[in-house]
Amino acid sequence: MIDLSSTHDQQMFQEAFHLAKRRVRALVEREPGFYPMFTENGKWCHDLPPWTYWCDGFLPGMMWIFAASESDDGHAAWWHEQAVHYTKPLEPRKFDGDVHDLGLIFMSTFYRWHEITAEPALRDVLVEAGRTLAGRYQPEGKFLASFIANDSTFIDMMMNVGLIFYAALEASSPELMEIAMNTCLTIRRTLVRGDGSVGQGAIFDVETGAFVRQSTQQGYREDSCWSRGLAWTLYGFTNAYEFCGDARLLSTAEAAADFYVQHSPADGVPPWDFDAPTTNGIQVDTSAAAIAASGFFKLSRVVPDLTKGQFYDQIARRILRSLCEKHLAVEDGEEGVLKNGVYHMHQKLGVGESVIWGEYFFVEALDEAIRTPGLNG
Repeated sequence: MIDLSSTHDQQMFQEAFHLAKRRVRALVEREPGFYPMFTENGKWCHDLPPWTYWCDGFLPGMMWIFAASESDDGHAAWWHEQAVHYTKPLEPRKFDGDVHDLGLIFMSTFYRWHEITAEPALRDVLVEAGRTLAGRYQPEGKFLASFIANDSTFIDMMMNVGLIFYAALEASSPELMEIAMNTCLTIRRTLVRGDGSVGQGAIFDVETGAFVRQSTQQGYREDSCWSRGLAWTLYGFTNAYEFCGDARLLSTAEAAADFYVQHSPADGVPPWDFDAPTTNGIQVDTSAAAIAASGFFKLSRVVPDLTKGQFYDQIARRILRSLCEKHLAVEDGEEGVLKNGVYHMHQKLGVGESVIWGEYFFVEALDEAIRTPGLNG
């Protein structure tokens, strides 16, 4: 029997994927060489502060997904050309020791490029970037320092540590592997709570390495659960598990996944912070939902329990369905793909807007859903 609801979903996912293609192509043709971050009133912003430079990989990352897509509509060569054009300028950042987000920058670009072509020079770029990121390691506390200060780490680091795992495996480096593993375990110990919720930041004593307290830059408060941070946890620990196979990391990913399911609305699109007050309505964060959807797909592939894997796959598709039905940017003048994302609530940057990481992980999740239609597809 044909599952008509699944067929409808697949068509909806295809249409959203093609909308993303059209929007990205229009941006390239309208503003060549521009790397967007968030919109203001629906249009990609040029003059508001970025807070930190961590997003340049996401636009070319989408291009690499389009270039490799089995559902491409005959323009794969054009997408490949544009992806190379937008990726090459990022190579000097393999020596950028000022940011902690090299994983997000390089795994969305050079890693995807290498997956397609297997060119040794691309591998070398990734390994060098991984070594640079590892330079942020604080041996006393066994963590990678955030860009804020050497006494600070962020849950966001779980989206970057995969670059060090990759470099460790490619360079056969026990030292890099130890740095990556220690970082994961320190974040697990200091930021992931017993119920699967997470804090955004951890502060340490720089001399002894002792954990002092949780902190936040973007959450509602220090002890709240910022939804994008929870999505980073779900996705990042799953990704780390894929690199190293340590069961502790998988159990952490599952704890975050279970908290997400239990505390999100029925449609799977969470508030920007799970503890934020709701007296004036709820500001959702579609970027957290998109990251989580892609993370749930990843988790569904690696959990040993088949039933649990099927459940996570269904959750990913439910989130995507909600994003497609309620949150696509389809109004005249809107330049993004997903609306109702949040960048920085406190600094009032990209609130209720399209944000480029939301676009990237939405496209990544759509691509997965299209390529693997699921149990009833």
